[in-house]
Amino acid sequence: MAAAIPSELGERNVRQLLMQYAVPAIIAMTASSLYNMVDSIFIGHIPGVGHYAISGLAVTFPLMNLSTALGTLVGVGASTMLSVLLGQRNYKAAGKVLTNEFLLNIIIIGLIFSAVTIAFLSPILCFFGASENTLPYARDYMFIILLGNVVTHLYFGLNNVIRASGHPKMAMGLTIFTVLFNTVLDPIFIFGFGMGIKGAALATVICQCIALAYTLRFFFDQNNFLHLPARLKDFRLDMKVAMDSLTIGMGPFLMNSASCIVTMLINQQLLKYGGDLAIGAYGIVNRISFLFIMVNMGFNQGMQPIAGYNFGARKYTRVKEVYRLTVICATAVTSLGFIVSEAIPGPAVSVFTSEPELKALAVNGLRMMNICLPIVGFQMVSTNLFQCLGMVHKSILLSLSRQLLFLVPLIYFLPVFCGHIGVWLSFPIADSLAIVMTTTLVVRLIRKLRRLRDGDDPGILGSKI
Repeated sequence: MAAAIPSELGERNVRQLLMQYAVPAIIAMTASSLYNMVDSIFIGHIPGVGHYAISGLAVTFPLMNLSTALGTLVGVGASTMLSVLLGQRNYKAAGKVLTNEFLLNIIIIGLIFSAVTIAFLSPILCFFGASENTLPYARDYMFIILLGNVVTHLYFGLNNVIRASGHPKMAMGLTIFTVLFNTVLDPIFIFGFGMGIKGAALATVICQCIALAYTLRFFFDQNNFLHLPARLKDFRLDMKVAMDSLTIGMGPFLMNSASCIVTMLINQQLLKYGGDLAIGAYGIVNRISFLFIMVNMGFNQGMQPIAGYNFGARKYTRVKEVYRLTVICATAVTSLGFIVSEAIPGPAVSVFTSEPELKALAVNGLRMMNICLPIVGFQMVSTNLFQCLGMVHKSILLSLSRQLLFLVPLIYFLPVFCGHIGVWLSFPIADSLAIVMTTTLVVRLIRKLRRLRDGDDPGILGSKI
């Protein structure tokens, strides 16, 4: 029965499928966003040092983005390949992809990234914008997070596979568990045990260890149609599968790597023109905005198995339909984020801090940064569509256009004329420029899918699109 589950992706009503897969993903992604927000909320209210602690947490964002980038390099490529292979009913090859993802997470993220980063942690954090006031807090938090980094990425990577293989509710349940448990442990470790920011990091790692244990139990069950090998000698890295997976994951990897670079530049410019509290304000604004972005990522995750499966099955009309519905939903979400940012920024910011100067900086930043937020939903879904269909170059181009091609120059030049306000204004201007490029590529893709539907089919990945 389990092996037959993915076939519904090519048969059931597309709207019903999107809701079936997206709602659990949205709940999971929203919970994941709240997971990060909970840390920020408790850290921001540590007596006497909360404003510097939350600024120190914001300094860690570039490093966290880089870590996430490596996770998406491995995980997104594997999930995309799995969806296409399941559409082709090639379960043996899908199992090989799963094994490769497991090994790559351990090798790339667990061993190489964590070891190198821990060895040079203080210089890295200073480069990312830490000052003598915020470095101790940033270092205390990241050291513990990096020790548990392999656990974090194994869990998140395998959680995506659970969703892509037809178990979205299980993936959602695991994420909700980590959020609720973290919410309980945070105040105990931070205030009860007097561990401060270290307690927030330790609570995070403990929750993910428990979730990973359950996830591994699921994937080592040989009765599941998609499972890890039962014998140790069968854990072998297939270089062809690994390269194919990493190639497909290159788009989101570059997008998250670009986020690392952009966040680093933002921190540096804010420190230069506004000081430590300006960095803390960005940390708060980023958390609030990220909540709406994560909801959209949930829609994208819901779209991914449906679009990938139907593209693999050459049902191109269904691909277009799920894309259209996802764009509508994503735009509604980002429009809601715009309303919150412009109409009630004060109450939103007050959740994280009661320090008057920090609060004022964050309120102004939230209003300016999210002026063009409604159009971001379309850009996110379109980038994800190219990735879902294995069209790596287009996905990479859209991933990098907003952040590196448009945002970085603006972050450097605008503050010269209008101080730290120029950093905030860089975001809506970059969003407006990126949407033009996105629209052009999407129109070309839709026309190509229409021709493929009518019989001009060049093959599974349509390299000429």
